[in-house]
Amino acid sequence: MQKTAVRGALVALLLAAASGQLSSQAQQRSLYVSVVDRSGVPVADVARSDLTVREDKVEREILSVARAGEPLHVALLVDNSQAADPYIREYRDALAGFVTAIAGDQAVSGNQVSIITLADRPTVAIDYTSNVEGLTKEARRVFAFRGSGSYLLDAILETLTGFRKREVSRPAIVAVITAGPDLSYRHYEEVVEALRGSGATFHVIVVGRPIGVEVDRSVVLSAGTHDTGGRYENVLAASALSARLKQVADDLTHQYKVTYARPQTLIPPERITVAAAKEGLTVRGIPVKGEHEQGRP
Repeated sequence: MQKTAVRGALVALLLAAASGQLSSQAQQRSLYVSVVDRSGVPVADVARSDLTVREDKVEREILSVARAGEPLHVALLVDNSQAADPYIREYRDALAGFVTAIAGDQAVSGNQVSIITLADRPTVAIDYTSNVEGLTKEARRVFAFRGSGSYLLDAILETLTGFRKREVSRPAIVAVITAGPDLSYRHYEEVVEALRGSGATFHVIVVGRPIGVEVDRSVVLSAGTHDTGGRYENVLAASALSARLKQVADDLTHQYKVTYARPQTLIPPERITVAAAKEGLTVRGIPVKGEHEQGRP
């Protein structure tokens, strides 16, 4: 009887030691996640049980969920080509409201916004700053260039290069565009791959008629937003732009940092997914920059 008890105790100790060793070998990884209810309103209190994280369809243990405290760096890309001319008045009000919501956010200090216009070539109207007055002033000065086209894809790559140089921790690109011609010379594969590896969330709002069958731009808008946890929406009436941009601002300023455990491995996951564990929630997320070698959300 005593020998059996001793063997049982030894087995228990070995199992505990193995479990502790596996636990110590586990890596911690994080995602920035937006969680909204059926009305599109950010959920104020998200628990670990509300979410699931999977790597290549294997569920991982969520260790913590907390409000993201790192400052945002948001590049606001504005299509001010000739096609945007009918919408300029609505642009100005909507853009001013957006930059105020991001840079003036009281929950996180240090949020910065840059406004980059797209007509003829990507042009920095105002560099990254937290100065709400300066950003608002520049937003209300946006005007359309007659006879011009847009350069969205070129602007995305240039913006991502700027993020890398600045080594920002929580980057985002928000593009307000029209269905007018995009004259960028970049191929969609180059842009989508750069977005996937950047750690930047990519949001797009198309004003007016939907984007047509222009392959490079269409693929970037669809795959780029999906794979980075962003929104891709179309507002037929420019009067709805302010409300949609407010939703994007709410997504960004109410993000959570979700930390989970994964086992040590030499092979990084091909795909990382975060989803709601209960009905009524919409979840979008992207891995924190630098933590996932090749994993895609």
